[in-house]
Amino acid sequence: MTNTTDARGRPRVVITGMGLVTPCGTGLDKTWRALIEGQSGIKNITLFDAEKYDTETRFAGEVQDFEAEKWFTPKEARRSDRFIHFALAAADMAMSDASYIVPPENAERVGVIVGAGLGGLETIEKTAYILRDRGVHKISPFFIPALIVNLAPGQISIRIGAKGPNWSPVSACATSGHALGEALEMIRRGWCDAVVTGGAEATITPLGIGGFNAMKAMSTRNDAPQKASRPWDEDRDGFVMGEGAGILLLESLEHARRRGAKIHAEVVGYGATADASHITQPDGTGAGRCMRMALQDAGLAPHDVDYINAHGTSTPVGDVVEIESIKTVFAGHAEKLAVSSTKSLHGHMLGAAGSVEAIVCAKTIEEGIIPPTINLDRPSPGCDINLVPHRAEKRDVRVALSNSFGFGGTNCSIVLRRFE
Repeated sequence: MTNTTDARGRPRVVITGMGLVTPCGTGLDKTWRALIEGQSGIKNITLFDAEKYDTETRFAGEVQDFEAEKWFTPKEARRSDRFIHFALAAADMAMSDASYIVPPENAERVGVIVGAGLGGLETIEKTAYILRDRGVHKISPFFIPALIVNLAPGQISIRIGAKGPNWSPVSACATSGHALGEALEMIRRGWCDAVVTGGAEATITPLGIGGFNAMKAMSTRNDAPQKASRPWDEDRDGFVMGEGAGILLLESLEHARRRGAKIHAEVVGYGATADASHITQPDGTGAGRCMRMALQDAGLAPHDVDYINAHGTSTPVGDVVEIESIKTVFAGHAEKLAVSSTKSLHGHMLGAAGSVEAIVCAKTIEEGIIPPTINLDRPSPGCDINLVPHRAEKRDVRVALSNSFGFGGTNCSIVLRRFE
């Protein structure tokens, strides 16, 4: 009989459901197929007229196949921002994947922890114009509920009937990594039997693109959008914005076993640290401590890890610092690791990045194939480990680590292991 607790006596926690909405496709299978085939989801912006951004970024990783009417009535869709649409759709897919309906008698032990980095930016922009042009009395009564971050988990809980803990972490690009880690802790603590968790983002708007352009943070490779996200490449010039959602259903192993659930992977480690140095320039020490913390929490050594889905955003400074941190933490084992960045394919999904990439790790463990880092033609000096350039790599992966680092110097690492 398999132990349902770990070596420290904590409940073991497993992934039983996964749902994705990404620039590579709506649905887990569609996104996964695009990733392993190296098919980029980055294209010219269609959500607004970006032509006035003449020398700045005019492309992004949009979700172009999303059909809101599959999940919402027209009235429901109008009352929520696009990031909430993504979150609800991905949650619905995760619950379906898990074959789980929340039983009323156990609803108080099912939580929802879902975050976003920025929330309803599109709703804010549109309403600001309404206020300016038509006056205060034309503001929708749904303006606030449509944009605030915690309405993503709030709407999910209403839809599925989950009455347990319900809240949103907000930690920039580490948001959904932290959501996953905190969901893990809710189950370990004994507060929940199951938690719906992850993140969503939809900030491909004039203000979102304009703001990151003003920071000089994004690539301006307008002549070749699908070549623009190039983590660790010598010619990288910034990240590419993406949008979408990644939602997982976590359960205690005991709960999952009791209902005969299929299991994708086990979540075994969580680390969270701060650089405490600079809001946008990482120094690597916080990332290193974060990875060590996650491994210690998992009861694993660096040599146990087979694959790292890196933060790998395609920024000039951040990419190299992350590789230096990996080399420091993993020492001689670093040259045996496979490390890739799927942001090269779907862009940087900000608050949704961590959970989307944790799902990628779970699929990598299940399928024995690692998605590539595309556009990696000339690795920068020091980026000399296996970064899985251009093509997917078949490899037996028992343990995977997912890194998510955010503005403000916030860091998150999650460790997943094959369920055995």
